Amino acid sequence: MEFAKPLPSYLVTRYHGWKATSYEENQGWYRRLATEGQRPRAMVISCCDSRVHVTSIFGADQGEFFIHRNIANLVPPFAPDGDHHGTSAAVEYAVTALKVSHLIVLGHSQCGGVQGCIDMCKGNAPQLEEKTSFVGRWMDILKPKFAGVSDIEDPVEQARQFERQAVVASMENLMTFPFIESAVKAGGLSLHGLWTDIGEGGLECYDAKAHAFVPV
Repeated sequence: MEFAKPLPSYLVTRYHGWKATSYEENQGWYRRLATEGQRPRAMVISCCDSRVHVTSIFGADQGEFFIHRNIANLVPPFAPDGDHHGTSAAVEYAVTALKVSHLIVLGHSQCGGVQGCIDMCKGNAPQLEEKTSFVGRWMDILKPKFAGVSDIEDPVEQARQFERQAVVASMENLMTFPFIESAVKAGGLSLHGLWTDIGEGGLECYDAKAHAFVPV
């Protein structure tokens, strides 16, 4: 393990600052979380993008959200093939073990993964088409939805609409998991699709009746 290096000094400084302030002022809360375990009411599936800060958007404390992040907040279809499935494993644990009441998919503006999928669909990203591209193969999940936005001429608006379609695709794929379908039908679990505009701080929620995203 010779390749492992010490933590960068700026992160060490930030840690000690947190330990001396936030932790010191809330020791009881942290110890309670440690001893009693987590009881999150909701799971959030969001993008890895560093600009998307789920806990800040909702003013959430530790222990409130079970959060899973991946490229473009995508959920693959149910595939019990014995392979490695990080997102599916996180979803399974949240629903079957933690018994969350809400499952939220959060998309966002200027998503690089979604733009990469657009480039693939237009034949402008040969590097993502390579079999060895993990990002490209992951974004294949979203490809079928491109037909719904292919006629949009403005590239900015096309990307924004495709970002919303990534949320819809994930919600549809969630319902292919038997334990999610049964929990939803029994009324113990609800699915929610959100899209946030990073620059404007806006938040939209998918309206199933209108088949559209509406401001929160």
